[in-house]
Amino acid sequence: MTDSTSLEHSIGNSSTNRAMIFRSSAIQIAVVGAAGSVFLSVGQGLKACPLCFYQRSFVMAVLAVLALGRFLERSRPGLICLLSVPLAWAGLGVAVFHYYLVATKVLECPQGLFGFGTAPAQSLMLFNFLASDVSVGAWYGRHESPRQRATTQIAAVLFGFVLAVACVKSSPPLPPVPAAAYDPVKQPLDTCRRPFRAPTN
Repeated sequence: MTDSTSLEHSIGNSSTNRAMIFRSSAIQIAVVGAAGSVFLSVGQGLKACPLCFYQRSFVMAVLAVLALGRFLERSRPGLICLLSVPLAWAGLGVAVFHYYLVATKVLECPQGLFGFGTAPAQSLMLFNFLASDVSVGAWYGRHESPRQRATTQIAAVLFGFVLAVACVKSSPPLPPVPAAAYDPVKQPLDTCRRPFRAPTN
């Protein structure tokens, strides 16, 4: 083995190890996201709105790809991360739009886990970490195949945004603005909804 070949092999092993680290981190984040989402519905009785459901579906899809890849393609962690990139970025895109609706007071949403911010805010933070992990993991694994080059990774991110736009555009219309204030007993804040706005004179 020549010196140049040995150096390339060493760099390849180092990059693969780093890709494995980010893949493992992404799996843990996806587990937390999927479990937290289910707990909000099953444990706390919250009802997922269409945007919440899209985000839940994307985080579960990322978890499925990463978990299966962990057992079926252990030697190519970068590839598994790359396959997860469109799903993670699609979830991030929907999460950004959802958080925007809350920040601009178009929607009001229930509190997330442990009362730290709203559910959309927690989802946005989770998808930020998840999209970053799989993207960095895919970058470190780009040596695994000529097809895993930078242009492919950029295309994967763009495809994710296309999926996000498709979800937002095809989601059901927002509920109407209520004519009267919500009854806190009969109408608890258990889902994302339009806030009541008192008429101004």
